[in-house]
Amino acid sequence: MSVALTMFGFALPAAAQIGVVGTRIATCIAPMRPELSARALMTDRDGFDCVSPQSALGSGDFDVIATHLPPGLGASGPVALRFASVWLDRASLDVLYADGGIARVAMDQRSITAHLRLGAMIEYNLPARTAPITGLLWRVHGAGNVRGIVLGPSIATPIESARSDLTLGALYAGFGGLCLALLIYNLALWRALRHRFQLAYCAMVTALAIYAVSSSGALAWAFPFIANNDRIRINYLMLALAVVAALSFARSYFEERVYAGWVGRVDRAVCATMLTATSVFIAFAPLAPGPLDRFYNAAFALVLLAVVPVMVRAWWQRSNYLWLFALGWAAPIAFAATRLANNLHLVDYGFWIDNSTLIAMTVEALLSSLAVAYRIHLVTLERDEAREQEIAARLLAATDPLTGLFNRRAFLERIMGRHDDQLLLLADIDHFKRVNETIGHDGGDEVLRVFARALRSSVPADALIARLGGEEFAILAPATSTLSTSSVLDALRAERMPFDLSVTASIGACTGPLANDIDWKRLYRRADLALFEAKAAGRDRARHATVATAA
Repeated sequence: MSVALTMFGFALPAAAQIGVVGTRIATCIAPMRPELSARALMTDRDGFDCVSPQSALGSGDFDVIATHLPPGLGASGPVALRFASVWLDRASLDVLYADGGIARVAMDQRSITAHLRLGAMIEYNLPARTAPITGLLWRVHGAGNVRGIVLGPSIATPIESARSDLTLGALYAGFGGLCLALLIYNLALWRALRHRFQLAYCAMVTALAIYAVSSSGALAWAFPFIANNDRIRINYLMLALAVVAALSFARSYFEERVYAGWVGRVDRAVCATMLTATSVFIAFAPLAPGPLDRFYNAAFALVLLAVVPVMVRAWWQRSNYLWLFALGWAAPIAFAATRLANNLHLVDYGFWIDNSTLIAMTVEALLSSLAVAYRIHLVTLERDEAREQEIAARLLAATDPLTGLFNRRAFLERIMGRHDDQLLLLADIDHFKRVNETIGHDGGDEVLRVFARALRSSVPADALIARLGGEEFAILAPATSTLSTSSVLDALRAERMPFDLSVTASIGACTGPLANDIDWKRLYRRADLALFEAKAAGRDRARHATVATAA
């Protein structure tokens, strides 16, 4: 967020220090008249249009002349001419001096690349002479005139130029670091969570980072052999891929119901249109750059319009993610609309308008990272809730609903595989049928609950207790534990029962291994025989069977 705030902070007070620096110069334009020399054109300026917007003149070859140059230009030290990078085939710059001399600087695609500065500003050092500069003439061949022919020309000193590069370098480096951090962080999250919207987000950030490298002019520093028009093609491609990735992110971020039906079809059609317009521009821009750029801008406008039904559908469907997504996209939509208005010549050129796409996507990437974090937070809550429900369901399936003890199935699942000797107690409430007849079935249920509570309080922590059915309960613990029949009987006798009933129990006990189901049946049978003996001997007592392995 600090990077975005920094970029906004520089937008107004630093406008004179970044990009278009130095002294702005006015220009007049005329269709190229190759039969006239540079000296003749700068001496007799008839035929030059100083009023009409450059973009209104269409594509072609043009002469562009500077007017009202600062007096004594170049006499007090070296100066450079700066202007924005635009689509053109080649150009030349004629410099007229007060002594009548003329110097020419040739500009082809690779020469322009070699003279790109940060902010995609073309900078040529004007040849130094003792006489001051009195005239400048660009002779531009193959101007696409998509945004203009010679945009934002200015005269800058080396110090002003260096200051602009340093400031923009810091901003672009901050943006690059932001993209790298977001990319690594979200790739790591994707590896752990595997949500599709994370990959779409990473694709958007990657395309945006490449767009920043290309549109800033830094790509020309890394690859000085690249043609400037090819760099502009990369700008178009990366911006389109970033937009398509952003739409894909939205599609996989929202709930499926938001993009159901015609909304999803419109979204896919807009993405296809955007990619088609980009492909056509890249392939055929030299033939008709103006119309193809307008096609590209129309596709971009469709992207902005396509957001509206998504927002409406998300609101109608009461999406959990609408508020944060709207917050993240509000600024990008505003910036993109401003840039689109500039591309359509509804708003005059400005350095920060020209770079508004980068600002918009920066804000979108930052706020979308918050949206990603919020979505992951909700997914985590949903996962935890589902896990708790699963645990509760398992516990419910394994628990006797009346007493809260393990049921027979869960008890058997937990006791198998014990090769050491185990002590099994089978406890049965004496005369439980009489209890039900005396206090009713509800009272009998309460007796069962109190009986279970008494069992829990009388056995060691490592013992397992289960209600096997009816009034029969089982207790299992290692033979070496402190579990004893006498302590269980004493606890049951001391427990206060509902309606002050006197409730007792008989216990049958047996010791043996529990490696498998056969061992369980043997151990249970011996303990059940001991329980029968306890009841036959008068109840409220315990009997121990011989060791199960001896049976």
